[in-house]
Amino acid sequence: MRDMRPRQEQQHDFDQAIIDLARVTRVMAGGKRMRFRACVVLGDKAGRIGMGTAKGADVQLAISKAASAARKNMISIHVAGGTIPHAVSMKFKAAKVLLKPAALGTGVIAGGAVRTVLILAGVENVVGKILGSNNKLNNVHATIRALESLRDEVPAHMQRQIDSHKKMVEGRKAERERILKEQTEREAQRAQKPGPRKPSSRSNKPRKMQESKNRKPEEQKSL
Repeated sequence: MRDMRPRQEQQHDFDQAIIDLARVTRVMAGGKRMRFRACVVLGDKAGRIGMGTAKGADVQLAISKAASAARKNMISIHVAGGTIPHAVSMKFKAAKVLLKPAALGTGVIAGGAVRTVLILAGVENVVGKILGSNNKLNNVHATIRALESLRDEVPAHMQRQIDSHKKMVEGRKAERERILKEQTEREAQRAQKPGPRKPSSRSNKPRKMQESKNRKPEEQKSL
């Protein structure tokens, strides 16, 4: 007997970006039919990216259908140390995109739809340039194909930068722990030391009054 229970699919949290939203018309026998076309990119900022394009009678329907298509077209890319393993160039129709790895701390240096795709894919340090058409849809297709063609390898110079950055971070962490430990020891030593004694009330009084009190009663009478 077939199990009719609903399937429990894994739910992933993806960030969504609308690349393009346009109104399109189609000439029919009875006149023009107006619809909306949406292009949506989904990504988890951890190496997964997808693109979808769909049409609908209204804006919300077109965006929803495009997001569903993008979820079906998900791909995984290779991200090494926050950047791409090597330079790559890809062409789609009249659009051409060039991507280059960048050092740690560079950020995403790219414009237009290319920047949106790289951020959603989780590439933190990269340099991108549009060499062909400025069409958003074609540039998105070219960028995703370029990311999909990346090989899982890290060049030697990038690996040296990654290792040096890790050593620097570990050294700073050890230095902070050492300073914190020294401060804690100093505070503990200060707490163990006795505080300064408070001066007695007698020492605050004038000297003559102290001398008069110390005299014997006979001496006072003779005076």
